Amino acid sequence: MRRREFISLVGGAAAWPLAARAQQTAMPVIGFLTSYSSDDAFAQYSLPAFHQGLKEAGYIEGRNVTIEYRGAEGRYDRLPALAADLVRRQVTVIVAVGGPSGPMAQASTATIPIVFSGGGDPVKSGLVASLNRPGGNATGVVTLNAELGPKRLELLHELAPATDVIAVLLNPTYPVAETLSKDLQTAARALGLQVHVLHASTERDIDAAFATLVRVRAGGLVVGTDPFFNRQMEQLAALALRHAVPTIYQYRAFAAAGGLISYGGNINRLVPSGRRLYRPDSCGCQAR
Repeated sequence: MRRREFISLVGGAAAWPLAARAQQTAMPVIGFLTSYSSDDAFAQYSLPAFHQGLKEAGYIEGRNVTIEYRGAEGRYDRLPALAADLVRRQVTVIVAVGGPSGPMAQASTATIPIVFSGGGDPVKSGLVASLNRPGGNATGVVTLNAELGPKRLELLHELAPATDVIAVLLNPTYPVAETLSKDLQTAARALGLQVHVLHASTERDIDAAFATLVRVRAGGLVVGTDPFFNRQMEQLAALALRHAVPTIYQYRAFAAAGGLISYGGNINRLVPSGRRLYRPDSCGCQAR
């Protein structure tokens, strides 16, 4: 299936063929599959951008398109059932946002078009054959934020050059957590830094991780790429401020929530732009 036949539903990269529109007898249905929930702080940034992208492509929810929302609320184990439900409902296209949503959607159907957005390499995850020629039934946009972990560590080191102990916060349930850990530890050795990897997959885990961070006297913190941490951005920013530890995050939204500094793709431009690849070079800072 050609990417041009369905990419318009995520922001106007290309319009559906006119013939396909003429043959459509019912209002198209978008299945919106995400790792988040609609009331998450992070969703307040991404959902408006998604709707703006649809509007630019000529689609208004409730007028000429229907959207079925399915959010896992940070529980990745719920994604397979949510994706299967959208397939049963025979939606026109599945939009998969955040973390493992794309792979879960792809595992559920080989025929319904899938448009994904995320921070990891879609080739490594098996979503597409290549960035230039995705193939199959999936295409999308990526920030490659997961690959920017070493750069965030480097920026944090420049921000706090006096410290030689850095903590890294990762969610062990995130599919690429192990790869992120290895990449960051390799980068740390090159910078002459000692790294403590801390794990958290619940709010309580985050509190415990900061207690450990204080105990090992870490002089800085890198928050890993993960939709769960996006949901907890206010908690993370508040704890970093309370413990006076310089912390770097992946999205500008963290800085807006009170965090110190972020480095990564601009999520507000990611969804409506319709580009297959957005260069992750934005940085948000919050003075303290």
